[in-house]
Amino acid sequence: MRLTVFGKPEGKARPRVVKGHAYTPENTAAYECMVQAAFRQGNPGACPLQGAVRVEIAAFYAVPKSASKRMQARMRNNEMLPVIRPDWDNIGKLVCDALNGIAWKDDAQVVEASVVKRYGITPMVCVKIEEVASESD
Repeated sequence: MRLTVFGKPEGKARPRVVKGHAYTPENTAAYECMVQAAFRQGNPGACPLQGAVRVEIAAFYAVPKSASKRMQARMRNNEMLPVIRPDWDNIGKLVCDALNGIAWKDDAQVVEASVVKRYGITPMVCVKIEEVASESD
């Protein structure tokens, strides 16, 4: 299963607490909805996976227009990598939490995961999901 979320990559923000009640920040909730919609669009009729799952996430950031042409070329050729926020683990957390109950029953099923951050022409997050056969199978 695959999905692509177009737009700037987002990471899971920490829950906010107001008067003792925790809530998910609005930008995190909105991006989780975008992940869910992209999954449903790219995988119509998919049922949640039951077994162990591998997730590969690639986050692509826009090359800054303010960078020199030389720097932009280096960014497009992966000679310079995006050492910027959000952190790789927050990107993975947001994607995995958003796909709970949709791509799998619970993100505890994720036994292998990778997140890479790169510059690209179009900012987006690409996700590949596959079941992992256990060694006893």
